Amino acid sequence: MTDADEWKRWTDARTAAVSTAHGVLALTATHWLGPEPTELPGLPGRWSGDAAGIRVTARAADGLRPVGGNGAAAGGVVPAVEEPPIDGELLLHPDTQPEADRLRWRDLLLVPIEREGEPALRVFDPAADRRTGFAGITVYPYAPEWSVPAVFTPFENGDRTVTVPSADGRDRGLAVTGQIAFRLAGEPHTLTVSRSGDQLTGVISDATSGTDTYRFRFITLPAPDAEGRTVLDFNRAYLPPCAFSEHFICPFPPPGNRLSIAVRAGEKAVLHR
Repeated sequence: MTDADEWKRWTDARTAAVSTAHGVLALTATHWLGPEPTELPGLPGRWSGDAAGIRVTARAADGLRPVGGNGAAAGGVVPAVEEPPIDGELLLHPDTQPEADRLRWRDLLLVPIEREGEPALRVFDPAADRRTGFAGITVYPYAPEWSVPAVFTPFENGDRTVTVPSADGRDRGLAVTGQIAFRLAGEPHTLTVSRSGDQLTGVISDATSGTDTYRFRFITLPAPDAEGRTVLDFNRAYLPPCAFSEHFICPFPPPGNRLSIAVRAGEKAVLHR
């Protein structure tokens, strides 16, 4: 299989993943929670959140049920496991913990999250307009010249946190681990990246951002070898979740990650009917 074939499989998989019943297109709300129990629009029960997690109090008649097997990650389909409805108070673990919980109510998937110590509840609705009207993701044609060698250098004193604007209008911390160095059209460039498991990830913009492409994009690089060598493939630059739903809080590019060149590779924009 050629690199172009692998890329085509990747683009097809991306389109399939975002359009699943409870994928990123289905996110209709992110409710930030405080310690005082409160009702949430369109949902049963009373909700609150603190350092221990998210708490919900509901009656069995409300039909609010835990998702069996600790739940499917947001983006999957709620499994058909029938759990007893919540009758009383239940403490839910957010997505930042290994034992993360999920709930379902009717066709909705409810996902407790935590960001920088702040708890919230996300609501994924298969009937969301952005999902039902989804018509695909526009992409640039595959071009091998946009896949280049890169060298990763970690920061001397370990990971850092930089403050960047986020899609929700707030400044938030972004953990970064080092920089990658590479060349495009003979010119040297660097990007600041984060670590995600063994892989590296980055938030970037370029001369196409906000015109031919969404205002910023994400990249993922394979794990670097012992000498820091990896590959930066802009053909797989992809749209952030907030391109699919305004209720995500994606980070903007950190300083130095705004390329002056036009990167005409990767995903461009979301199409709707």
